This record gives sequence, C-alpha cells and structure tokens, in this order.
Amino acid sequence: MNASSDRIALPAPAPAHTGMTSRLVRVTHRAARAPLIALGRGKRLLVLWGFFLFLLLPLYWMVNCSLKTNTEIQDSGSRGLVPHDITLANYAAILGSGDWLGSFFNSFLYVGLNVALCVIAAVPAAYAFSRWRFRGDKHLFFWLLTNRMAPGAVFMTPMIALYSSIGIYDTHWAVALAHCLFNLPLAIWILEGFMSGIPKELDETAFIDGMGFGRFFRKVFLPLIKPGIGVAAFFCFLFSWTELLLAKSLTEEATMPIVVKLTTCCGAEGWDWGVFTAAGVLTMIPGMLMVFFIRNYIAKGFAMGRV
Repeated sequence: MNASSDRIALPAPAPAHTGMTSRLVRVTHRAARAPLIALGRGKRLLVLWGFFLFLLLPLYWMVNCSLKTNTEIQDSGSRGLVPHDITLANYAAILGSGDWLGSFFNSFLYVGLNVALCVIAAVPAAYAFSRWRFRGDKHLFFWLLTNRMAPGAVFMTPMIALYSSIGIYDTHWAVALAHCLFNLPLAIWILEGFMSGIPKELDETAFIDGMGFGRFFRKVFLPLIKPGIGVAAFFCFLFSWTELLLAKSLTEEATMPIVVKLTTCCGAEGWDWGVFTAAGVLTMIPGMLMVFFIRNYIAKGFAMGRV
C-alpha cells in the first residue's frame, strides 16, 4: 500500500476574510437585536411597575382616606387622589383614646409572648429533628405541620372551654398560647431546614475539642442560625398580629386587641371611615418596623432556608 494512501486529507484552511465576515455578521446581528431586547425589557419593566402600583393602590387609598373627614370621604364628588383639606383629626382621635391605645398594648403584649414562646420552644425541637433520628420522627414532624394546616375555627370551641376551666380565658396568655398551636409548627419547620444545612461534623468537632453542649450551642450554633430565627420570628409575628378569629373568641373588653377593635368602628351613624382607615395605617407600622430592622436576617433566611 502506498504511503500516500495512509494520509488523512485535511480540509483546506478557510480564507482569512471568511472569519472576519462571520464576526461582522454576528456583530451586525447583535446590533440589530439590541433595540428589540431593550424594547422587551422596557415592556417587562412597565408591566412590573404597573403590577407594583396596583398592589400599592389599596394602601395609598387607605392613607388618603385617613387624612380626610368623613364628609369628604362620603362625598362622591370629593373622591380624588389627594385630600382637599388634610386633617389629622382621625389620628388624634386614636392616639387620644384610651380604648384604642389599650387595644394596641394588648396586641403587642400577646404577640410578644407568642413570638418568645414559639422561638424558645422551636429552637431545641428543630435541633432534635435535624440532628437525631428516632422512631416516629417523620410522623411527629408531619403531625406538627397538620396543626398548621387546620383552620382556626376547628379549635375555637375546645379552646374556649379549656381556657375557661383553667381560668385564663380573656387574658393575654389565652391568645398567645392559642396562636402557638399554629406558629410553633411553622417555626420548627423553618428552623429545621436551617439546622439541617449546617454539617453535623461541626457539632462533633466541638465536642472532640472539649466544648460542652451548652457552650457550643450558645457560642457557635446560635450565631449560625440567626437568619432562621429572624425568619421564624417574623412569620410568627405576622400571623399573631393579623389573626382575628381566635383573638376575638378568646378576649373580651379588657384584653381586646387592635384587630378586634377595628371591627367596632361601625356605630349607630354607620362606619367611621376616617378613624377606621387611620387605625389601619397605624396597625401596619409595627410590621413595617420589624421588617426594616430584621431585613438582613429575612433576606438571608429566604436565600438559605426552606422558606
């Protein structure tokens, strides 16, 4: 066989101007598509801003009505985007009323109790679920979540009977403990996801180095799960602050929270829309402040956890 037959025929090199032409075509194609891409992005931004403004419209309308008198609110010709005569009388009526301020205090008290109880109980429970394996752990974990899935009306009657028999009906503890039934499973579920993301070798290394469990948990483990604690506390606060059914069923005049007080704005003359909307604006402020102060923890929690 000839040596020439064993050689592989290589394709002839493309002319230099061919590569330049292809690059020129790609650059021209990108330049032609740039306006289309920019136009598409602009449309997307327009849709997002429109949706954002649509969500903010009820909030703005509530603030708008809180700065008006009832006469201007009910006047069909005065329903503008801006109040004609701005008044702070509605806010003064709330801040100068002992009933309204007492309702805010009641809400802060039982919400704080609920958040503290849920976080204190959820941290060790979530650690147990994330680090230890025992018989029935999966079933117990699922059973906790089923409590969160049930509507509050299911537990309303048993709780009223139970709390009345032990003497804590119409107290802040009644609402705080009732909300634990829903918030505690959620807090455990959130924190278990955070703790499972931390390697178990960290615990073993600390114990090998002679660090006690209590010191390890306080000095090493808790700082690592701060974002998870922030997220769990935020969701517990959110539910407990806005929940109405159990709060209304387990309280009376002495411990009435703000969410129940808002339902009493309808008197013999009808709805006091100015005071009602002003109270709604004031009710949103605690949640906004909480989000502002723990926003970093919430951002890390959404990025790292299972929420």
